[in-house]
Amino acid sequence: MLALALTADLEGVTDLIPSDTAESPYYYTFKVQCTSCREIHANWVGVNRHGLTELAQEMNDQSGSRGEANFVWKCKNCKRESSATIKAAPASYEQTAPAKPKNIIQIDCRGLEFTEFKPDGEWEAKGTESGTKFSGIDLSEGEWFDYDEKAGEEVSIKDIKWAIRRA
Repeated sequence: MLALALTADLEGVTDLIPSDTAESPYYYTFKVQCTSCREIHANWVGVNRHGLTELAQEMNDQSGSRGEANFVWKCKNCKRESSATIKAAPASYEQTAPAKPKNIIQIDCRGLEFTEFKPDGEWEAKGTESGTKFSGIDLSEGEWFDYDEKAGEEVSIKDIKWAIRRA
């Protein structure tokens, strides 16, 4: 089991979370590596927790079981089929001082590993004191700044660090 962990310095906002609904899913964008031959896929791949792909697995020439996964990948190098499933809804990242890593999602990986994360897509948060809802947050530049009208102060997300670690 792998987890995507986030560490960030939140000023004036808390409960940072990907905008992820069945109607508008968040695509978690990763670099993927085959655990069999260690080949790294040249392209970034997007995985969403709402889309399930049927997966036929063959084990030792026996007719395989059928399951479902959020992501199915066949390695171009060794031809092995691998899968990944996001186990639950994302967890929100609360404001802490000092900033501490927190697992945002957990992923059950079979035959592959995610090696790098790119925060494409929109995130949301709320004002720490005011409760103001901030949506459409773009973390792709590594930081975000806005102004909380109710609190009368600038809010920000800085020093963003992503890690993929064993859960």
